[in-house]
Amino acid sequence: MNDAQLLRYSRHILLNELGDEGQTQLLNSHALILGAGGLGSPAAMYLAASGVGRITLVDHDTVDLTNLQRQIAHTTERIGQAKVASARTAMLALNPECQVQLVPHRADADMLMQLVSQADVVLDCSDNFQTRHAVNAACVTHQVPLVSGAVIRLDGQLTTYDVRNPLSPCYACVFPPDHAPEEVSCATMGVLAPLVGVIGSLQAAEALKLLAGLGTSLAGRLQMMDGRDLSWTEMRMQRQADCPVCSARPQA
Repeated sequence: MNDAQLLRYSRHILLNELGDEGQTQLLNSHALILGAGGLGSPAAMYLAASGVGRITLVDHDTVDLTNLQRQIAHTTERIGQAKVASARTAMLALNPECQVQLVPHRADADMLMQLVSQADVVLDCSDNFQTRHAVNAACVTHQVPLVSGAVIRLDGQLTTYDVRNPLSPCYACVFPPDHAPEEVSCATMGVLAPLVGVIGSLQAAEALKLLAGLGTSLAGRLQMMDGRDLSWTEMRMQRQADCPVCSARPQA
């Protein structure tokens, strides 16, 4: 690291658990973020601020006035812009050294297989069941940890699926692909704005931990937040032997 980087990241370097070695690891890492909306906005901003060297943003949508209640990477002046371009503007204003690759397209299974193969960690900030299963399949194939977040109305969820641990479940273990839930969205159900900031920020924290080898990940634990009283509940999850996606992995 040069002198400017030592100063910029000095509060990270002061952490005994991270230090200069951990910060250097972040600078050499590549994070893939699916979605540049409510969850993706704070996740992308914190990863850029924290010095993750390369970040790929995937989102096919454009900035709309209704997004601005919660999607803090965007501004009124950037309404109509591609969300990935708007988010990059915000990220580079915060940290011009960050390399931000844009994919302004809807991610399909083939695209995700290619993108995930190049990443060190994936953050699922998407809002639909099909995309979540497609990115999970790609992460299982390429053995890349997946940090998953979701928020609707006043409820949030957060976990990590890390198939490098043979005991850790994948997304399909917990949410089987043949049992698709009824799709819900903020457009019809609503969402309390700061809650997506809470979950998206925690996704960034979990990703940083995984990249730097810091602490213990959420693999095997699903955190559920109730925004009505700001309480958290944890549910333990196990790998399913008959999972159609990850059952071929060897057990420990």
